[in-house]
Amino acid sequence: MSWDIFCKVIDNYGDIGVCWRLACTLAARGKAVRLWIDEPSALAWMAPQGAPGVRVIAWTHPAPDLPPADVVIEAFGCEPPAAYVTRMKDRGAHGLVHLLAPTTASRPAPVWINLEYLSAEAYVERSHGLMSPQFSGPGAGLKKWFFYPGFTPATGGLLRAQNAASPPRSASVAWAQGQGWAAHASEQAVTVFCYANPVLPALIRALASLQPTLLLVPPGPAVAQVQGLMRDWTASKSLPVGLRVINLPYLSQPDFDQLLASADLNLVRGEDSFVQAQCNSDAPFLWQIYPQHDGAHLAKLEAFLALYLASCPPDLALAVGACFRAYNGLAPWPAALPEHGAWRAVHRRWRDKLGEQTDLGSQLIEFVAERRLK
Repeated sequence: MSWDIFCKVIDNYGDIGVCWRLACTLAARGKAVRLWIDEPSALAWMAPQGAPGVRVIAWTHPAPDLPPADVVIEAFGCEPPAAYVTRMKDRGAHGLVHLLAPTTASRPAPVWINLEYLSAEAYVERSHGLMSPQFSGPGAGLKKWFFYPGFTPATGGLLRAQNAASPPRSASVAWAQGQGWAAHASEQAVTVFCYANPVLPALIRALASLQPTLLLVPPGPAVAQVQGLMRDWTASKSLPVGLRVINLPYLSQPDFDQLLASADLNLVRGEDSFVQAQCNSDAPFLWQIYPQHDGAHLAKLEAFLALYLASCPPDLALAVGACFRAYNGLAPWPAALPEHGAWRAVHRRWRDKLGEQTDLGSQLIEFVAERRLK
């Protein structure tokens, strides 16, 4: 069965990160995958070796005139090209002829899926798997299905390898040592992968006041902010004792996953790094949710915290929740950070709970198989 994934890069490479991971997940399970992407340049560092079974298609205008796949996934509501959708409809019409006259060599219309953004909000369970008949446009007469990632069994799950165990932290630390990025014996390693954040100076000072701290900063908006802080603190002779920074190069997706697994705390953003910090690392994390002008991100954060902290001791839940809210500008920075060992234990229990659920790739394959029978 062939799969087409359509991806438009909006900003910060989060969209391409999710779509590339999905393409690799499907290809590893024997699917022939074409990833249509409007800005493929990021794959030069994100996936320099490519992946067996994945073919990258430059989504140009006009788009390449290729026949539609058996499964068509539009990531985050990016509509496939109109001419492509027309070919999807034509294939469906020929499939109807085939049902009436089986001698006609044809195939049914593709299973058309809108892969939505991840959220812990209640509407995800209500909306996951719903069908949207197309009444107008080039796809009139076709069906589109909504597939929602999520954190509960009633959703589409999370994008991770099937039954994959998190890598042993010792192996990831050894990997970091091999790169020259390992923390010294007395240091805590903190990955800083965030948007520009006015709370970051207070957080860094709070971390450094507890223990010598190594900041590992991948490319992105945080690089300029951390560099500016270091200059200002050095010039004013207020640099926290024991604070060290390593600015990292662009990392391939597997290497970035190793980085998260090697750290003692991960500051992440968006969707893909947010998921991997939960599924592939036993270190606590803080999530900087993508800010939206209408404030919709606030409800998303609270919905996630309600799940993440559901089984957490009340005092620790208050402390961790306060850090998440402060990190997203919703409250003053708390007087103290949560106790790290207790926070790590809560995170591990959450990671293990997520690991018990069926992953997104497996659910998606099953979802498509069921729709092809209808």
